[in-house]
Amino acid sequence: MEVRVMSKLRMICGCLLLGLVFACSVKADDISDMKKQLADLQARIDQMEAQQKKVVAEEVNKAVEKKSTVPDSMKWVENMKISGDLRYRYEGIDSQKSGKWAGNSYERNRLRARIGIYDKVNDEVDVGFRLASGSNGDPTSTNQTEGDAFSKKPIWLDQAYFDWHPKDIKGFDFIGGKMPQPFYRVGSNQLIWDDDLNPEGLAAKYELPISDSLKAYINGGGFWVGNPDNPDTAVSASTSLWGIQGYLKNTFEDKSYLLGGMSYYTYGNIKDEPNVSSLWGKYSLFGNTSAPVAGDYRYGYDIVEGFAEYGTKIADYPVAVYGDVAHNTDAPGSHNNAWLIGTTFNKAKDPGSWQLGYNYREVQSDAVVGQFNDSDFNGGGTNARGHWFNFTYQLAKNFQTALTYFIDENITTNDKYRRLQADLVFKF
Repeated sequence: MEVRVMSKLRMICGCLLLGLVFACSVKADDISDMKKQLADLQARIDQMEAQQKKVVAEEVNKAVEKKSTVPDSMKWVENMKISGDLRYRYEGIDSQKSGKWAGNSYERNRLRARIGIYDKVNDEVDVGFRLASGSNGDPTSTNQTEGDAFSKKPIWLDQAYFDWHPKDIKGFDFIGGKMPQPFYRVGSNQLIWDDDLNPEGLAAKYELPISDSLKAYINGGGFWVGNPDNPDTAVSASTSLWGIQGYLKNTFEDKSYLLGGMSYYTYGNIKDEPNVSSLWGKYSLFGNTSAPVAGDYRYGYDIVEGFAEYGTKIADYPVAVYGDVAHNTDAPGSHNNAWLIGTTFNKAKDPGSWQLGYNYREVQSDAVVGQFNDSDFNGGGTNARGHWFNFTYQLAKNFQTALTYFIDENITTNDKYRRLQADLVFKF
């Protein structure tokens, strides 16, 4: 009996074991099939996603191309650049007349506003336009003094020029119109040309590499100064200015450089003619010697200029020293020379950076045309000597402050002149 029971139990256990093995075998096969199906499905999903991404990318590109497509006649808009600046200035002036200071000291607050549009016409031609505050007839200032019962301040055409730089002549520019100063000035000094002076006429500039370290520069031009058809002036002939300049610049391995060159400027139809501007009246010659006829220039102006500049680094600070000499061959001795020496230390560029500047100059009465040189030095014009000090601090990006101080005197009378300028300058 027990044997039969045991046999049955063994049979039942065997059957169960066989069933379990069969079930496990079937389950393993099902799992393998499921894995294969899942892998096929994932591959199919990946393929669909890749195709969908491609379709989306094509649609986006079509939309972008459709949005950016403009008529060929309007392509110049894509290259337009707008820039400008605003300067707020406090100015204090002490001017001695005939040995007396009383009554010749005053303060004023002034504004300068400029905005320019610069565009690429094609691969070889650029144009520029700039509007600026200032006074009609004053070529060397863009300032407007606050006050006058809150009156409106005028805006004038400050620049309007083209710049043709043909591909076939690398380094060559041909410029026409009312243009930025085309002649190089060491240390950006204003011995001959004021910063705000924008001559009118035609000019050419050429940069010629001589070696890996040495370059030659040639600048020249012809400009209209006075027009006899202008009823506001009394000139009897067209006054013109012609200039040519050449200089060499050698850059050394340590990035320091040495620059030197010469310029020649000649004015046509200026001798025995009155002041070519109507702003101050025909009797004001800005320090130049008057002819027997009151208000007429006594001498011509054929000016030879020599200049040099050296830039290097001291303790990782950029430093430059420079000098400029001008001689008018049409005026007699003791009247015909001007010279300047100066230096700059560091560069106000990044927020928290600063810059120092200094120069000393002497400008005899007929060394240069007094209406076109520095309008702040000794109140503008010639027949003066003195010091210029400047400190500039970069407060933030595109925002800086500056202090400038002049200590000058008249060469003939020894009258003293002091001028303090405190500026806030915003650029965009």
